[in-house]
Amino acid sequence: MSKKLETYLPLHSVAFQILLSLAAGERHGYALKREIAARSGGKLTLGPAMLYGSLQKLIEQDLIEESPHRPEAHLDDERRRYYRITTLGRKVTAAETERLRTIVRFADAALREA
Repeated sequence: MSKKLETYLPLHSVAFQILLSLAAGERHGYALKREIAARSGGKLTLGPAMLYGSLQKLIEQDLIEESPHRPEAHLDDERRRYYRITTLGRKVTAAETERLRTIVRFADAALREA
């Protein structure tokens, strides 16, 4: 890996949510949209431009890739593209998770002192 993990941080919240979803397994775009909306209690709903623009950027950064694996034909729509997280994507997701943990620890400490 030529770039340091820190150069990818901080992640945009949409990119982080996509990476978290893909960490659990391969998904197509619409499934990502539904999962993110459900996980956020409807607070984060992605339109097509935000979703597919973010997916394209994550592909360009080598954090995700299109998957060659497809479900059986009777379970699939041939128009769907499936995505999976890369090894680098997992490392960046873990680094962002730790960065956010640190922020929350500092916030908790500041609020206890107040």
